[in-house]
Amino acid sequence: QVQLVESRGGLVQAGGSLRLSCAASGRSISTYNMGWFRQAPGREREFVAAMRWRTTNTYYGDSVKGRFAISRDNAKNTVYLQMNGLQPEDTAVYYCAAGSGDGYGRPRVYDYWGQGTQVTVSS
Repeated sequence: QVQLVESRGGLVQAGGSLRLSCAASGRSISTYNMGWFRQAPGREREFVAAMRWRTTNTYYGDSVKGRFAISRDNAKNTVYLQMNGLQPEDTAVYYCAAGSGDGYGRPRVYDYWGQGTQVTVSS
């Protein structure tokens, strides 16, 4: 199994940038699809970004395309989410996830989840 721990989020001004990290242990992330999701109060968990393990193809939710980027460092067993041009609507708890299926955009295809980290964007 895989244990995932997100880095501390934070408070950032609108237009700013923040990088989240997700440190994995237990197994190598090199054979897992990795994803980022977020959830705001009263909202369903929303797909943010994903990377397939074999091809390293990346995928993004419509609301973050062109602003966010997912990357991975297999040597460090860590996945990153670079967030640029942050806006108040990006405020949410962000979760990293690992899965072995073919899907990437729905929470149910992921097997392991981090505890979540709060990102708050002020206007």
